[in-house]
Amino acid sequence: MANGSQFIVVANRLPVDRVTDANGESSWRRSPGGLVTAIAPVMRRRAGAWIGWSGAPDEEVEPFEEDGMSLVPVSLSAEEVELYYEGFSNATLWPLYHDVIAPPVYERELWDSYVQVNRRFAEAAAAEAAPNAVVWVQDYQLQLVPAMLRELRPDLRIGFFLHIPFPPQELFEQLPWRRQIIQGLLGADLVGFQLPGAASNFLRLARRHLDGRTHGTYVEVGDRVVRAQAFPISVDVDELTALTRRPEVRRRAEEVKADLGDAKIMLGVDRLDYTKGITQRLLAFNELLADGDLKPGEAVFVQIATPSRERIEQYQLLRDQIEQQVGRINGEHAELGSPVIHYLHSSYSREELAALYLAADVMVVTPLRDGMNLVAKEYVACREDQRGALVLSEFAGAADEFKRSAFRVNPYDIDGLKEAMVEALHAPPAEQARRMRSMRKRVIEHDVDRWARNFLTALEETS
Repeated sequence: MANGSQFIVVANRLPVDRVTDANGESSWRRSPGGLVTAIAPVMRRRAGAWIGWSGAPDEEVEPFEEDGMSLVPVSLSAEEVELYYEGFSNATLWPLYHDVIAPPVYERELWDSYVQVNRRFAEAAAAEAAPNAVVWVQDYQLQLVPAMLRELRPDLRIGFFLHIPFPPQELFEQLPWRRQIIQGLLGADLVGFQLPGAASNFLRLARRHLDGRTHGTYVEVGDRVVRAQAFPISVDVDELTALTRRPEVRRRAEEVKADLGDAKIMLGVDRLDYTKGITQRLLAFNELLADGDLKPGEAVFVQIATPSRERIEQYQLLRDQIEQQVGRINGEHAELGSPVIHYLHSSYSREELAALYLAADVMVVTPLRDGMNLVAKEYVACREDQRGALVLSEFAGAADEFKRSAFRVNPYDIDGLKEAMVEALHAPPAEQARRMRSMRKRVIEHDVDRWARNFLTALEETS
């Protein structure tokens, strides 16, 4: 323990994925997810350790170094992947925390596995941490870790950040293990959320279920004080700017535009998830074509849907639904060799995504509920030319920051969504520049480094 790490991040997954080349050689590559994008730069600067699962079941991996980070793998069995990850994390907590868009599953077997795996992560962090180290626990899969870790190592300074929404009392009350979750989070010194409303929800529940005495952003827990506060997450603007300045990325953006002809490009980039509002935006685009508000060839929609949780039935059904919807729309409106929707169910590199952001005339981000949505911020960060327009759901955390600079929509309101898409497509260059300038100012001034610095400073100040 004396030789352990002074700074530790604990997350469900390691920040790398295993890739295999044409010769069968395997290596590690940085993961594309929002959590990794946000925290990897902080990790490299602090020379800390990252504790997480490697992504493969029943695999024992020794600690290793990659991309300037010390990585400490935690193993999960195939059964734990099914019960803890696919089960309680993504069939119970994920839908519950996203406004019950899909019905949550409440099964005791899933909960038991969640407790067991959270304890394993807490034990790994306790073993890795140096005396008085700072430990930063990430996201909904590990909400019991703070209290478990505090019991094992009361000397540690513990922070927790929730990357997804935190539900209001009326929804959270459904959870049979609501008290245990709140108790788990209160093991931290600082509990961070994307929005102030989420922090208020948490404080209200701590008061109700654990008789915690709250004072502003603080709640008393025995002889300790826990702080709950909003820290809106952001992106690495410098990294994205450097990407978009690379000649090969700019060439690729021009190739994309050339491949799609003279059409304006509307772009969606999402994990394939029922919270992302993909079907709603495609329905709106279809109706614009059917009504004659858009002509085939005037605009095309490029939808990237990164594979996600493919063993969960709701995600399998969603994929089938979207693929049928895309096929139907192209069947009705496409001309020979020119589909109106280009649907790509695949993962893409950071370079390819940056090129797509540069090529897109309109970025369409329409989640039904989202903690923040870093895609919206990535698009803005990439548009140094101050061109392009962002259609953004008011139910994404990013909408609170971009306010009137984005074309805000209620994704459930298809007519309103159609109007916003047309308005964004036809916005004159001066209006695009005015809106983009305002959004870029916000993203540049509140980048990922400031987010992490603000959180860690608050953590060190909380006592």
